[in-house]
Amino acid sequence: MRNADRSGFVRWLPCLIWGRDYRADTLRADVLAGLTLTCMLVPVGIAYAQAAGLPPITGLYSTIVPPLLYALFGPSRILILGPDSALTAVILSILLTHAAGDPGRAVLLASGMAIVSGLVLIGAGIARLGFVADLLSKPIRFGYLNGIALTMVVSQLPLLLGISVGDGSALGQTLRFAGAIVGGGWHGPTAALGVGAVILLLLMRRWRRIPAVLLVVLAATLLVGALQLDQRAVAVVGVVPRGLPALVLPVPNWADLWPVVAGGVAVALVSFADTSVLSRTFAARGGTNVDTNQEMIGLGAANLATGLLQGFPVSSSSTRTPVAEAAGARTPLAGVFAALGVGAVLLAGPEMLAHVPRAVLAAVVIGAAISLAEIGAVQRILRLDRVEGVLSLLCTAGVLLFGVLPGIGVAVALSVLAFLWRSWRPHEAVLGLVPDGGYHDVSRHPEARQVPGLILFRWDAPLFFANAELFVERVEALVRQASMPVRRFVLAAEPVTNIDLTAADALDALATRLAAAGVELCVAEMKGPVKDHLRQLGLYDRLGAERFHRSLEQAVGAYLALHPEARTAEVSSGRSSAPSASDGPSEGVEAR
Repeated sequence: MRNADRSGFVRWLPCLIWGRDYRADTLRADVLAGLTLTCMLVPVGIAYAQAAGLPPITGLYSTIVPPLLYALFGPSRILILGPDSALTAVILSILLTHAAGDPGRAVLLASGMAIVSGLVLIGAGIARLGFVADLLSKPIRFGYLNGIALTMVVSQLPLLLGISVGDGSALGQTLRFAGAIVGGGWHGPTAALGVGAVILLLLMRRWRRIPAVLLVVLAATLLVGALQLDQRAVAVVGVVPRGLPALVLPVPNWADLWPVVAGGVAVALVSFADTSVLSRTFAARGGTNVDTNQEMIGLGAANLATGLLQGFPVSSSSTRTPVAEAAGARTPLAGVFAALGVGAVLLAGPEMLAHVPRAVLAAVVIGAAISLAEIGAVQRILRLDRVEGVLSLLCTAGVLLFGVLPGIGVAVALSVLAFLWRSWRPHEAVLGLVPDGGYHDVSRHPEARQVPGLILFRWDAPLFFANAELFVERVEALVRQASMPVRRFVLAAEPVTNIDLTAADALDALATRLAAAGVELCVAEMKGPVKDHLRQLGLYDRLGAERFHRSLEQAVGAYLALHPEARTAEVSSGRSSAPSASDGPSEGVEAR
């Protein structure tokens, strides 16, 4: 195994790590956890297939394949992959538009999306792009999840209440559903089963070790059989095909190619964002780390194989993974044993699923959607940062108004806009020396004293194309509005981590205009890499090395050496700790 470590196999096959020390007691724990998971995976897989607008059997196929591949390539020891509520809305948004009423075409499109997402994830993992999981901020991610949760609840309400809304647009279906509700058009037995199941699932959430989904689905199935409710128009799953999935390469026609590619990329983004967060959460509990790039590869391999075996896109599960942990799972083999259990059901007794009521499966999805929602988190964000909270609500509205796929675009766009907004109008401060020492914002420290004729100005953001003009305007306004003539303006550049070409040109032009007005532009505390970039752009040489100071103290000392009368005025105003003239400019010293 040491040779495997040196050759790099461990990165590509993390199973070599946990498999090295696998013991008999670990095997017993994984087998028991796998059997527990099987009881949950069967109804949940069927429920999510129904929620995605696909035949029930595809949910079971998508439950069997992913744990097998993830056990080989996945870095987490506890994660359980399979159909997930966050992805069903993405899949449904594609199928409603391009495959409504055609199950065969729906399976082809869904399998195609799984293959595309798998290839995208594997490629991104090999290219080490795992950092993209951090591109969506928490408020944006919460807003997106809330939109997904509401979308899933709305999509399952007709099945929950036994209302037929037909095919067509989501708006048309919603209007027909609202009309049926107002007119009392729901089906009584179906609504009783569905609403009762939702209530039971919510009440049983506090007991995580109890297989609530299994118990509720089993009780409802027995009730349907005992009372023959399927003969009273209560919709049931019906007979599913016996046997394991076959290898099929889904080849969409040209008209379907773009939806498959767009849906697959969206699935890759959503599934990896969810999986990476969940994987890191459980890794932190166990005091370990996970490789996010390998996480992409494991998730991608699971999706690729699922798409080739008549399944639909999968992700990690925030409901099944905690069940695995509570059941005592120690390695990914727990998921493998669970998948084998689902396969045994398909081989030995698929007819036992025939009387499962669809309304209860809708209740399972609604319960998962409620668990997915982050209402409390958004309320907290609104209290702490109103701007971030509003962005989160806008993201939710984008998913609801424009659909899941455009909602992902809205989420990414809002994340970028939030960053640009904060960088475009960053915090700024005029600095003065406080009696205890150090230069601080004069608006926060009224006791801070300024040197006559000198402005120390801090800009708390990179200087780039979006905020360069605002920076110039603020500098010129401060010079113009000063109570006495300004002879030197010092930019406290420690927070400025980058200056792009547009900002450098604006800074060059500003220095020229200030010089014409008798004001010298200087810089203090600039980081070395930023100064190197200014050298490449030629701005460092044009300004002159003598204008770059290692610290604010040095910049003030250099000014006082040229203008000693400012020191006299400063001391007479009650300040006694001015820098000495010995703190002159340091031409050869690199800034931090």
